[in-house]
Amino acid sequence: MSRMRARIAERLKEAQNTAASLTTFNEIDMSALMAFRAKYKEQVLKDHGVKLGFMSAFVKASTIALREFPAVNASIEGTGTSAEIVYRDYADVSVAVSTPKGLVTPVLRNAEQYNFVEIEREIANLGKKARDGKLTLEDMNGGTFTISNGGVFGSLYGTPILNPPQCAVLGMHAINDKAVVTADKQIVARPDVPGSHVLQTADHRVIDGREAVSFLVLVKKLIEDPALLNLYN
Repeated sequence: MSRMRARIAERLKEAQNTAASLTTFNEIDMSALMAFRAKYKEQVLKDHGVKLGFMSAFVKASTIALREFPAVNASIEGTGTSAEIVYRDYADVSVAVSTPKGLVTPVLRNAEQYNFVEIEREIANLGKKARDGKLTLEDMNGGTFTISNGGVFGSLYGTPILNPPQCAVLGMHAINDKAVVTADKQIVARPDVPGSHVLQTADHRVIDGREAVSFLVLVKKLIEDPALLNLYN
C-alpha cells in the first residue's frame, strides 16, 4: 500500500471502531439548480475559465448549514473524561474529486469565504493535482466536513464512512428523472435525486437526530431554491 492509501485505510477503520454512526436520507428536486447551471455555465466559462458544476452549490449550501448547525462541523478531541467537543467558525471541506483510481477528498480550506466561481476554481485546481498524482498528505488532512460524490460513477445508494476526526459526511448520488405530484395534483417528471441522493452520516456522540435531520433539510431547501444561497452572508 502507498503511504497515502495506508493512512486513509487507518483513518476509515478508526471511524468504524469509534464513531456511533447515524445516517439520515432525503430527496432533492434538482430542477431549479439544473436550470441555474444551464443559464449561467457558458457565461461562467467565458468570463472565468471554469466549468460550473453541481458541487459548488452543495459546498455553498453545506457551509451555510454548518454555520446554522455547528455540531455538524465539530470534532471530539481527547478520550474518556478528558474528551472535549471542539466547535469551529470556519469550514474546511473535504471535497470528492475523481481520479483514474477513484475518488479522493482533498481539502477546500475556508470554503465558507468562497462564491460559486471561486469554489469551482479551487475544486478544479485540486482535481488537477489529484489526476497528476501531486496531492500531498497536507492536501488531504485537516478537513472539518466531507462531501462525497458516488454519483459520478453512477451510484444510486450508499452510506459513506466518516473521516475522523470529522463528525459528518454528506453523500451525493446519481440524478435521475422521477415522477412527482405537484401542488396542483399533476404528475410530472422531475430530475430528482432518488432515495439517498443526499444523505448524511453523522457521529451520534456529537450530533443528535434533530440536528442531523435539520442540517440535511436545510441543504435540501437551499439546493431546491438556489436564490436562497444569496440571502446568507
